[in-house]
This record gives sequence, C-alpha cells and structure tokens, in this order.
Amino acid sequence: MEHFLAISDLSSEDLNGLIDLAIELKVAWRAGGNDPLLEDKVLAMVFQKPSLRTRVSFDMAMRHLGGDALYLSPNEIGLGKREAISDVSRVLSGYVDAIMARVFAHEHILELAKYASVPVINGLSDFNHPCQALADVLTIKENFGTFEGLKVAFVGDGNNVAVSLLQSCALLGADFVIATPESYELPRTAVEIAEDLASDTQASITELHDPIAAVENAQVIYTDTWVSMGQEEETKRRLELFPPFQVNSELLESADQDAIVMHCLPAHRGEEITDEVADGPQSALFPQAENRMHAQKAILVELLT
Repeated sequence: MEHFLAISDLSSEDLNGLIDLAIELKVAWRAGGNDPLLEDKVLAMVFQKPSLRTRVSFDMAMRHLGGDALYLSPNEIGLGKREAISDVSRVLSGYVDAIMARVFAHEHILELAKYASVPVINGLSDFNHPCQALADVLTIKENFGTFEGLKVAFVGDGNNVAVSLLQSCALLGADFVIATPESYELPRTAVEIAEDLASDTQASITELHDPIAAVENAQVIYTDTWVSMGQEEETKRRLELFPPFQVNSELLESADQDAIVMHCLPAHRGEEITDEVADGPQSALFPQAENRMHAQKAILVELLT
C-alpha cells in the first residue's frame, strides 16, 4: 500500500492480511509488548475534527511500536484555510514519515495524498472511515472466526462508518443489510463500489427502511450516532425521524441469539442505543474500541516497514 484512504482500494487478500497482522500484533502486545518495528519513525496527526479514540489509539500504536506521534490541532494548521492543503502536505512530508488526517471533506484527504511523498492515512472523512472499519472486522473475526455465512446489520444513518463497513463486508464475503429512514440511505456511489467488490465474494447487499427486518437472524448489529459532527443544524429533524431505529433489547430479540452489538463511539445513550444494550452481555463496544489501536498498528507497519 502507498496510502490508506479507503477500504475499496484494497483487495480481499489485502484486507485479510491486515486483519491477520493486527491479530499478530495484538497477541504480541498482550504477551509482553511489540517489537520496535517503527523505531525513529514519526507520525503527524492532523485534526480538523476532535476524537478520543483516533488520537489516543494512533498515539499509543506508535509508542508501542517504538515510534512517536505529533498532534496538530485545527488551530495550528487551518487545513485549506490558513494554508493550501498541497503546501501542508509537502511541508509535512519533509518532516515526518507518515501523515494521518481526520477531516470534514473527503477531498482534503485525497489532496493530501496527491501531494505527499510519505504515506497518508484517512483517519475519517465525510465519505468514509476505513480505520474504524478495519477495527470492526478485526472484532468480528475475533468473535466468529470467519466472515463466511455472517449477516451484518447496520441500523441508523447511511453515513461514513456504514460506507466503510459495507465495503469491508463486500470484500470479506459477509452479507450486509442496512436499515435507514427514507432520505438517509447510503450514497449511491458507495453502494455501486461495494457491489463491484462483492462480485468476487458473492456477498449480498440489502437496503431497507425496516430495522426489525434488517436485524432478523443477524450475527452483528451495528449502530452509530444519528447526528455526526458537522450536521448539528439537522439535529431536530434527525431526532424526530430516527427513534424507531434505536438498538434496544426489543430489537435484539429478532437477531441471532449469539449476536454481538457494535458501535464506533461516542455513543449517545438513550438515542441510538440504550444503556441496557451498550452495557449488556452482547455488547462488543469496548473491545471494538481497543481494537482501533491494534488495527492501526497493522496499517502503520504495512505502510512504514
């Protein structure tokens, strides 16, 4: 890989290889620590949007692997405002070994990668969230051992997290079902990309507006916030439309009895998910959050060694 910008840039073999590498690095870390594979390497972390998990998981991943991470806040760069993205990309390339950016517009990630002479990692954009998806499929693999025959149901907004999870399922052969309110479906472009990826794995892609039908016999139930950063002006409208899509105990009754519940966090408890489910025996929320660090170790090792 030259960069890590989208799950759809990978092959099935690439994605499975990253999952296996993440498992290997996680096992080694728990057994006593990782080898300093990234000794003397520095990752620049560029943030337009704040994030607990993205910042800490990348920072700790670099530390565990013997490298270092440099946090750059929105005020320090003003990406695309105070300074042209192309200039930021070329300047950082002269200082650090890789760039991770968490941005609003996907075009900003693409432009950073275009002008960088070091690897660029998409820490989140308005279109997709590939780092989260890698942690998600790592969590699913740990729970079920395979993707074959699995049904993954996403309930809520057809957002950037859903896009990358969809593409991951398409590559890995898991059936993907999403239930959204009308007008909040997945972007058509994302679905078309996933359909192309699924042509080799025979994974099915189903879009519904009925959450109960979506989770029926599913092994994975996934949800996310109803109002993402940058959508605050839509809060009132979304909070009126989305309550039927809450992941609660009643909804889980339709799922497989061994189903796990996932959420990329932060969770708005009482909205998209209830406390009973988030803290219940089927919750995978916090192992999933830890897996951000291990998944990102795999990305960093693949790009920098």
